[in-house]
Amino acid sequence: MELTIRPVTLADVPAIHAIYSNSVLTYTASWELAPPTEDEMRRRVQAILDQGFPYFVGLLEQNLVGYTYASTYRPRPGYRFTVEDSIYVDPAYQRRGIARQLLTTLIDACTAKGFRQMIAVIGDSDNVASISLHRDLGFEQAGLFRNIGFKFDRWLDGVYMQRALGDGARSKPQD
Repeated sequence: MELTIRPVTLADVPAIHAIYSNSVLTYTASWELAPPTEDEMRRRVQAILDQGFPYFVGLLEQNLVGYTYASTYRPRPGYRFTVEDSIYVDPAYQRRGIARQLLTTLIDACTAKGFRQMIAVIGDSDNVASISLHRDLGFEQAGLFRNIGFKFDRWLDGVYMQRALGDGARSKPQD
């Protein structure tokens, strides 16, 4: 079965909502405590698209099994060449290389758009799969904030990883 990766459409929101809701209720990738409504997810997807950031979905036999997008790392203009990645895969399809294909596509798209750095903010140091995925794709740990989140009745670490895109800091970016 070959993964098809394409840009998101608003018709994808119900499947995105289902994947994200499961993640919020089950895992520490997101530190939200309750899933947003489907309408709120639609608003979030549209906001990413309105800002011109890449947003992709992965499909197996027409079933949406994962998604990834880039967003503003920080709102101040000095950060305009840096993006933050997000990636979620349906638990039934994890450990099949889907996240790797999605994130590779996102990295390539962000590089083509002229971004120079990508930041991964990984919810908890126990999230070994996400840390390994990012490391395998060229990210390095840039920071570890211990015990800054609280979910599922335990303290969580924030793991920050960083990867250069294109020339990274070797040359001046084009505005």
